[in-house]
Amino acid sequence: MQSQRRHTPIFSMEFFPPKNEEGAEKLRQTRDELAALGPRFFSVTYGAGGSTRDRTLGTVREIKNAGYEAVPHLSCIGSTRESIREILAEYRSVGVRHIVALRGDLPSGTHEVGELRYANDLVAFIREESGDYFHIDVAAYPEFHPQSPSATADLENFRRKVEAGANGAITQYFYNLDSYVRFVESCERMGLNIPIVPGIMPITNFTQLARFSDLCGTEIPRWLRRRLEGYGNDLESIRALGLDVVTQLCQRLLEVGAPGLHFYTMNQSGTIRALWKALDLGKS
Repeated sequence: MQSQRRHTPIFSMEFFPPKNEEGAEKLRQTRDELAALGPRFFSVTYGAGGSTRDRTLGTVREIKNAGYEAVPHLSCIGSTRESIREILAEYRSVGVRHIVALRGDLPSGTHEVGELRYANDLVAFIREESGDYFHIDVAAYPEFHPQSPSATADLENFRRKVEAGANGAITQYFYNLDSYVRFVESCERMGLNIPIVPGIMPITNFTQLARFSDLCGTEIPRWLRRRLEGYGNDLESIRALGLDVVTQLCQRLLEVGAPGLHFYTMNQSGTIRALWKALDLGKS
């Protein structure tokens, strides 16, 4: 973990672009409440195949216009080089200097993968088009990508993204500390020393969490799953246990040298504010 201790910790938060004006207004309130905590930036997700392109850009513009740092996600599956080139130009025009570059997923029923098949292709293309203008983060998977044939293959995929020009990484969420530590140590043995920031998912709804986790390959430890299942529809107890578990995970991550935390907010502020207070993060 020595490679991670060299980096100054950064604390950031993630939103998804709202679907309508009601959602947009709710996100503005959430954004302002969380901005008071002083995160380094807000990232904004990008739908499968570019399905939220305009909404992602609009959300990024609003965050920037409100005086906060906005970091758009950008995926390449289903896109052409020209469409990616246009998006990069749009972000440059509004002063964006930081991007999260992802492979992404194909929209349901679509089979055209596009001209750039993998995240390392996207990172390389951004570098070809923009040089060092953008700081580029990529995804990392401490419990390994569910579509990877092996742990070794997944690590090689990560190496390709770093060698293509990635500056840093944000992980998929996890609840096993050892998975993160072992992933970082594996990267260190490969000479990959970029900051790898843990993604943190609050626990507020077990049914929703279990569904997300099954899709993305995140393991919910058996003891935690059984405890959460036992609460049934008692959301207050689920949230109390979740806050305790995730706070302890974050504390241990920072103790072992994690270079910050990236909170998946689900466009809600309450649990994130409670976590921030419990961790005594102050102003980032």
